[in-house]
Amino acid sequence: MTTVTISSKFLSSSSGTIIHLPKKKLMSTSFIRCSTSPVSNPVLRPELSIRVGTRLIPHPKKVDKGGEDAFFVSGGVIAVADGVSGWAEKDVDPAQFSRELMRKASSLVDDEEVKYDPRILVRKAHAATSSTGSATVIVSMLDNNGILKVANVGDCGLRVIRKGQIIFSTFPQEHYFDCPYQLSSEAVSQTYLDATVTSIDTVKGDIIVMGSDGLFDNVFDHEIISTIAEHKDVAETAKVLADLAYKHSVDFYFDSPYSIEARSRGFDVPTWKKALGQKLTGGKMDDITVIVAEVVSN
Repeated sequence: MTTVTISSKFLSSSSGTIIHLPKKKLMSTSFIRCSTSPVSNPVLRPELSIRVGTRLIPHPKKVDKGGEDAFFVSGGVIAVADGVSGWAEKDVDPAQFSRELMRKASSLVDDEEVKYDPRILVRKAHAATSSTGSATVIVSMLDNNGILKVANVGDCGLRVIRKGQIIFSTFPQEHYFDCPYQLSSEAVSQTYLDATVTSIDTVKGDIIVMGSDGLFDNVFDHEIISTIAEHKDVAETAKVLADLAYKHSVDFYFDSPYSIEARSRGFDVPTWKKALGQKLTGGKMDDITVIVAEVVSN
């Protein structure tokens, strides 16, 4: 099997292992070949691969440490983890759990027990993570026949776009508003069994957009579709989407997906402001991870 890993920066861990975690506004692109195995019968359709572009923009107040999102790309596997920031109130760095979770998952991609099952990868990576903290996580695996398997715990997200239309979308899992499902170091938490698992039959030309909630809280689906239509290069598309999410996140007057959802849950400005025609608006400042993959023929 040929596995190609892409990243713009590497972060060294205390154990000497590495995880792909850009610390600044970085972009990378590469052609990634899925694993293949000998078959006795003729293949009925071309083997499929993904061409990937990535972009990570840390929260404005977390630039120095690179934010609390982490991700990796390996072969046909893409994963994103978003460290839960509430741990900072307990003097715990929220980035440590998400980074170690991705580091462990990256090392387990070729594990015999995983067998291209994203939920098993989530289980084994969670069990191997020893850092204190918690994170939301999404893992997608594209095999060479074009079957995309997705496991999602929390509010990271994924869209599959075909010919200008979203044909598949994940939905956030949450306990209540702004409290998503999460894998944790604590005994009382979600596990791989809580993951939403889906399989999608992809075709050449499909675009996969994955990211942390920093993307989907600030960018509407129609903006994702129009950006894809305007930019054919996956690296450029990831950059434009991340930059758009950042622009919206710091705009107090932008009526974002996050502010619309907040109002629908009963969060709004005081009554006297409503009487003046005002409403709760603004983006959500957060770490922003965007991964754009195009399904292509080998």
